[in-house]
This record gives sequence, C-alpha cells and structure tokens, in this order.
Amino acid sequence: MSEYESWSARQTRLMHRVHARLAARARAATAFVSQPEPRTIGSFNRGRQLIAGNLMFAGHLIEAKGAMLWDLDPPDQAFLEQIHGFGWLDDLAAVGDLRARTVAQDWLWGWIDRYGRGSGPGWTPDLTGRRLIRWTHHAIFLLRALEPAQSAAYFQSLAHQTRFLGRRWHKAAPGLPRFEALTGLLYAGLSLSGMERHVGSATAALARECAGQIDDQGGIPTRNPEELLEVFTLLTWAAAALEETGNPVAPEHQTAITRIAPTLRALRHSDGGLARFHGGGRGLDGRLDQALSASGVRKGAQGLAMGFARLSAGRTSVIVDASPPPEGAASFNAHASTLAFELTSGRRPLIVSCGSGAHFGEDWRRAGRATPSHSTLALEGYSSARLGREGRVAGARREMLEDAPEEVPVEIGHASDGLKLEAGHDGYVDTHGLTHARILELTFDGRGLVGEDMLLALKSSDRKRFDRVRHAAGKSGIPYHVRFHLHPDVDAEVDMGGMAVSLALRSGEVWVFRHEGGLEMTLEPSVYLEMGRLRPRATKQIVLSHRAMEYATRIRWSLAKAHDTAVAVRDLTTDDEDYDFDS
Repeated sequence: MSEYESWSARQTRLMHRVHARLAARARAATAFVSQPEPRTIGSFNRGRQLIAGNLMFAGHLIEAKGAMLWDLDPPDQAFLEQIHGFGWLDDLAAVGDLRARTVAQDWLWGWIDRYGRGSGPGWTPDLTGRRLIRWTHHAIFLLRALEPAQSAAYFQSLAHQTRFLGRRWHKAAPGLPRFEALTGLLYAGLSLSGMERHVGSATAALARECAGQIDDQGGIPTRNPEELLEVFTLLTWAAAALEETGNPVAPEHQTAITRIAPTLRALRHSDGGLARFHGGGRGLDGRLDQALSASGVRKGAQGLAMGFARLSAGRTSVIVDASPPPEGAASFNAHASTLAFELTSGRRPLIVSCGSGAHFGEDWRRAGRATPSHSTLALEGYSSARLGREGRVAGARREMLEDAPEEVPVEIGHASDGLKLEAGHDGYVDTHGLTHARILELTFDGRGLVGEDMLLALKSSDRKRFDRVRHAAGKSGIPYHVRFHLHPDVDAEVDMGGMAVSLALRSGEVWVFRHEGGLEMTLEPSVYLEMGRLRPRATKQIVLSHRAMEYATRIRWSLAKAHDTAVAVRDLTTDDEDYDFDS
C-alpha cells in the first residue's frame, strides 16, 4: 500500500471519530414508531456459553464468568469487530431467559457508558449499521424491566448512531460493509421517532448499491457465497421493513433480490450449507432458508451462478469454481481455486475445500488461499493465481490475487448416463506453458462421479515454454498433484492393495475412490478451517502425484458409492454441537 493510501485510511478513521462525537448532539429519539420483527437467528448453544462466561469471538476463547465484555483485552481486530457489531445479541436472545437478558442489558448499557459519546473502535459505518439492526430487532428483549433513565439512554444512543450513519455511510467499503451501513440507517429511519428524514436517502442509496454491486448473474464482485448470503439477508430485511411500514421497495432493490435468490440456491449443497469458496463458510444455520423464504423467489439458476457450476443428481451435489477469481480490490480475500470442486452426499460433505484460515492467524489465512488447499490440480510449488500487491482491508493487510487465470471456458451438458462439465483455465500458461482442463461426469442417480484432469500445451508458444521448463526440471518432468480434501467426519482407508481409498460417511454410506494409470496415490494429512473452532480440524486428503513429460498429460479418477450402499440411507446421526472449544 502506498504512503498516501495509508494516510487516507488514517484520515478516514479520524473523521469517523470526529463525526461520532459531533453526532452526540443529535436530538434524542423517544420511542419506536414501528419496530421490525426480530429476524436475526442466533444459536441457543452459543448463548448458553456466553452466559457461562465462555466468550468466543473470531476464533479466540476467553473464559471470564461474570466479566464486563468491554473490560476484556481483545486479542485482535477481528475480535473487536465482532463484539462491537453486537452479533452476540442474537445468541443471547435465542436463550431468552432472565439470565440471558441480564447479560445482554449489562453489556449493552456498558457499551453506552463507555463508548456512547463517540469514542472507541466501534464507530465505523458497517459496525454501526450492524449494531443498530440488532438493537432494533431485540428491543423488546432488551427494554423489559428497565428504569426510565436506562430507556432514555438507549434511545439517545440510537439517535446518536443514526445521525453518525447519516453522515458517514458513504465511507463504508463497497459491498457488504456498505449494505450493512445502509440497512442500519434505513431501520433507524423507519423505526425511531424523529429519524424519518433518513428513510428517503437510505432507500435511494440502497437502490444505487443494488444496481452497482449485484450483477446479471445475481453475484457480487468478491464471488464469496457466504458474503452474498449476508447481502441477500440484509436486502430481504430492508424490503420487509419498508413493506411493513407502507413504504415502496425500489425496483433496483427488488430486482437484486430476484437475481440473488436463484444464485444462492445453486450455491447450496444438498446438506443445506453453502459452497466454501473465496473466503466464505457454509453460512449460519437457518439463515439461507429464512432469507429464501422471505424473498418469495422460487426459481433456480440456469448455467453458471456467480461463476460457479453445479451438478446435482439423486442426493449428491457437486459445485465447481468455474470462472476466473475476483480481480483488484475484490480479490483481497479471494482464493486461487479455479476448477476446484466440492461434493456433498445427502447431509454429509465428502470432498471439500480447506476453507478460510483468517480466524487462525496470518499463516493459515495465506495457506487457505493457495491452490493446494482446494480439491483440484496444482503444479508443485505453484498456485493457479499468485498473491501480489498488498492493501489494507478493515484495518488488516491483505494481498490481491495477481497472474490469475483469464480464460476459463466452461460447457455444461449431458453425458450418456448423466451430467457433464468440461472446463479449463490458463493459470499455468505463462509459467509452464500448460492449460489445465477438467471433465466431471455425475451419473443420473448421483452414485458416481468420474473425473479427468489434463495438462495440455496447446499452442506452439506454449510448447516452447513447456520444453524450457521441463528441460530446467531435468528428465523427470514437471511434478504435479491432484488433491481431494476430505471432510473431517469422513473415515478414509487405503484399500484393494493400494489401488483404492474407501470413504465412510457418518450416515453409513461408503464411497470408493479409484484412479487409472501409473500415478502415485497417497492418503495424507490435511486441515478443515471453519469459523467457530479454536483451531483447525485435522482431516485427510487423497493425493494423486506424477510428472508431466509430454504436451498432453491425462489423469483419470472416479468416486462411486459402494455397491452395497443403499439407494436411500436414513441419516439419523446427530451432528456435533456448533460451539466447540476442543476441536
């Protein structure tokens, strides 16, 4: 990042603090004129842990029973953002008893006492918008059995934050942060007495962001499925709040909802979770179903959805990253995952991506972005896109993706006994003269997936480059690896004298992985990176290894349910709790 950009970021933060203090002069709101229904979904289990003093945010656990949240020493910026965004209110409200309300009230009025005059790290447009939404959603839960002075302080703070948002929402980064800021401003304008003047400007700005940020495929520039879900959720909340108060929803706003819903359906695996690409996780349980239901949009996507291809048959879903990765500022959290796929059978993920390591430190974040952390082919020592120029995102340093694939041709059609995807990318042409092509065929009953990966030197210039790289590598050729990362709940064993790997799911299903030719097949350690865990989960990966010696290299493999696996398995096994301190 340039010195000017660094100065600009500091200047923006300084102006946030200035406007936060000036906004304290706002005339207090005195009551709600209307109140949106509490649509945020929390976790009962996480709420119980918060009450018990097990405070886990951004991958950090602090055990502090009875502590004031704002007295804690935050370990990093992500921890700060989570507590100041008040998402934990959803979890306490999910418990909803007297103890949960007491903790929520202590922490909320503690925030007002300490930061309510415009000081502290929580005064950014996106965090303020996120906070206003939660305070409004859970007002009935929060305001019960309070003294008049406490209620007055609550409404005074809401007015203060609303005035700040009215002045600073445009300084939120485009994308999810700006949608959070504008939705919070709209909520406040619709709900609070004396704040009605913000409704028109927030509605118009939200419409402009929808037109500028949501493309014809119903996607966003970052191509992060979980981020798209969060944007979609905010848009459905905002639309519902407008309709409930008799205000029109702008055409651009409604069009964005109509476009996003089919895309999210295409990005959802058969277990209900989202595909985990470009920094996104599977999404909060229940949020996708709730948002899709609220949208009223029933149709599905045709062709690519935000650059992803979906093959689905029987109880099996396959989702492939079938487009170039995000570019420029949208790539700061993107992954080099072109042509990687994930496969889920019924309720059980089988083949996965390692996921985002952002919550486990800088080394894990960088590792999670590399091609070897995805279920695809990689040349040894290279990713299909490289980490390049640095910038600052939400106060943290990030690298853009550079030298990324530009041409990613894709064709989806039918094979003789199923669905077929053919795709390729040029991410290794400049470095090795090789194009990676991948063919996937999913049978109509969903019981088998056949794959073929190819490394091809297509043009004369590509062949000359390949010859130079191969000569430098010696007679042994250019090493490559095709990786298939397994979900931690999959039990994997090498079988048939080393010719196959048996994969047992907790549902009782058994899948068998095989390959053709003289490849070396190994079962190696891997990791599964997911938010809500204290550390990465250990798992395994199947790795096919060899060396490219010719202008055309073919690797054939297959995944199929064992013959004695029933067509329909009653999957009654209970999943682990979603709040885990040990894994």
